[in-house]
Amino acid sequence: MLRLHMQTPAEGDDELTGDDLLRVLGALDNPHRLRILAALAHGRFYVSELARQLGISRPLLQVHLRRLEAVGLVSATVELDADGRAMKYYEVSPFVIRLDPRVVAAAVRTLTLPARDAAEPEYEKPARRRRVKEGPDGLL
Repeated sequence: MLRLHMQTPAEGDDELTGDDLLRVLGALDNPHRLRILAALAHGRFYVSELARQLGISRPLLQVHLRRLEAVGLVSATVELDADGRAMKYYEVSPFVIRLDPRVVAAAVRTLTLPARDAAEPEYEKPARRRRVKEGPDGLL
């Protein structure tokens, strides 16, 4: 599991790496995931209960929960109910993400840039062609 260096209210100024920052912002870039975090801010829920509350299907909810869990914004625990069924409960992980120009500048220095494909040619601007008028007899 990815361990983010987000600061919790009681911790110091641990910075996110550039790659982690992109993953966290990407995870937050969805209205369903924001609604899930908002619901979990009020307490922990098992998947079916949360799906009913949010009005979305369980498979769709699980896709979004996995994404939030992968970046460390939510955590899950499995418990057995009175009938012996496994119930997976999700809860929000405490986090504070401070985002300002200094944090972005520090994160950019740690980005993993994709390797440039050697087979990919360098973009070159095409040479500009001059138009030549034809003469009255169609010759140049």
